[in-house]
Amino acid sequence: MSVDDQYNGSRGGTAAKRAALIIHTIADMAAAFLGLWILLYLLEANQGNVFVQFVKSVADSLAWWAQDIFTMDTEGLRVALHYGLPAAIYLLVGHLIAGRVRRF
Repeated sequence: MSVDDQYNGSRGGTAAKRAALIIHTIADMAAAFLGLWILLYLLEANQGNVFVQFVKSVADSLAWWAQDIFTMDTEGLRVALHYGLPAAIYLLVGHLIAGRVRRF
């Protein structure tokens, strides 16, 4: 099912459906930035690159609350958990809220 099908694909949709789409999109974008940072880190992207620094700063802003939850020796696993947990939570909560808003 496409996003257009899910939200009736019309510009004349109700305000609740438009709000749900916005919430859904924001949650997806937050998770995408976090996932992209995990990927860039695990692939050992150049930390001096402007794009990599931008993605890291956005990911740090989104995952500040999850930093240092897990302590482990493997740095890659630690990064995956510290940024993957917030990504999963943003997706779950964002989609649940969007689903509730859409029903109104």
